[in-house]
Amino acid sequence: MSEKDIINDTEIEEVKDAGVLTGESGREDDKKEEYEKVCFICHRPESVTGKMIDLPNHISVCPDCMQKSFDVMNSGQIDFSQLMNMPGVQVFNMSDLEKTIPKKQKIKKKKEGEERKPILDIRDIPAPHKIKAKLDDFVVGQEHAKKAISVAVYNHYKRVATDTMDDIEIEKSNMLMIGPTGCGKTYLVKTLAKLLDVPLAITDATSLTEAGYIGDDIESVVSKLLAAADNDVEKAEQGIIFIDEIDKIAKKKNTNQRDVSGESVQQGMLKLLEGSEVEVPVGANSKNAMVPLTTVNTKNILFICGGAFPDLDGIIKERLTKQATIGFNAELKDKYDKDKKILEKVTIEDLRNFGMIPEFLGRLPIVFTLEGLDEDMMVKILKEPKNAILKQYQKLLALDEVKLEFNEESLRAIARKAMEKDTGARALRAIIEEFMLDIMYEIPKDDNIGQVVITREYIEGTGGPIIMLRGQEVPRLNG
Repeated sequence: MSEKDIINDTEIEEVKDAGVLTGESGREDDKKEEYEKVCFICHRPESVTGKMIDLPNHISVCPDCMQKSFDVMNSGQIDFSQLMNMPGVQVFNMSDLEKTIPKKQKIKKKKEGEERKPILDIRDIPAPHKIKAKLDDFVVGQEHAKKAISVAVYNHYKRVATDTMDDIEIEKSNMLMIGPTGCGKTYLVKTLAKLLDVPLAITDATSLTEAGYIGDDIESVVSKLLAAADNDVEKAEQGIIFIDEIDKIAKKKNTNQRDVSGESVQQGMLKLLEGSEVEVPVGANSKNAMVPLTTVNTKNILFICGGAFPDLDGIIKERLTKQATIGFNAELKDKYDKDKKILEKVTIEDLRNFGMIPEFLGRLPIVFTLEGLDEDMMVKILKEPKNAILKQYQKLLALDEVKLEFNEESLRAIARKAMEKDTGARALRAIIEEFMLDIMYEIPKDDNIGQVVITREYIEGTGGPIIMLRGQEVPRLNG
């Protein structure tokens, strides 16, 4: 064996440290290349600033900030000896900056020469009737709403897929959903999010305020979509944003204070809905000095807005009954009081009277309503969807080897109680939780119980459920 073949232990350790034998260096480089470098001072990504200058302790600085730093130091404007003695100024070492930017605040790097591709191939886009069929498995009723949202999503991805095919540019169709509380607006979009493998962010407008005030900046809705797309800007630019509680940013009436969470937010959202390049914080709700920023183009982002719009029915009734109250064409004052489909008669004028500004409404061309729930729909919601409330409780008791049944009369009784609460489908869960509490508490005590039947008498408080022991044919009432 020659001297060249002999490597001492020290050299092996040095080679390992360099990552040559272990391959660790290569893996770390791959991980680093997956995300862009961000300037430590101005927090802009490398794709915007140009080649970064790497400093010790994983710190990167863009050429602009480095040049500004040199200019300030060379101009002699700062007396560093005086700076040391200034109150409130803390001098730190570079070694203190060990903490790097968290992964959720890093921007995915785009590979060189890579062109933007649509998320779905035009041949793979599910047709509207297929999207609606999947929604039917989870959402009861609301046929018009399901049809409208299926067509809008289908057209959105056709628009993205054919964006560069010819000179004809297809405008995007943002949507506004109006419906009473508990009718399934949010649930419809959440179900859509599960069915479609596309970036979809669900946010609400209640915390949004004008820039410079406490609360979330308007750009935070796009920031949530960016997080849903794993900080991949190209992917986020083809996503869907659902903004719930949009009626909460209506223009405030009879106020002398600045309307920072109402009309100002609507005006700030105009550029997002229309389509423009906006600077958004990465991994945070608002811009601040410690969060990197990136630019997102909202031109291909589909916006779906939803809200309950309380008291909108009163505005519609007032408009409909504004005609003469005497004569042959007179409208009765109480004609529309019990009209369950009053919201279907909504117009842009009614929404303007509610407090939405015309520029905002003009950027939401598709307006559709969801109908309020009646007793029959409540019964269907209890038992028909794939994850219906009754099926959830039946599964819970099945784990204790107990069969749970609800007879038809008991379902009607639950639906009637829910209608009295006037909070939509949310009331169903609250009512069932109340009546199932004692049953879920008592059943595990007795291993002989094999079946429980919930009756109308139990729901109305005049009797109890039917409890059957294992192998017993004749039911036994438990009052």
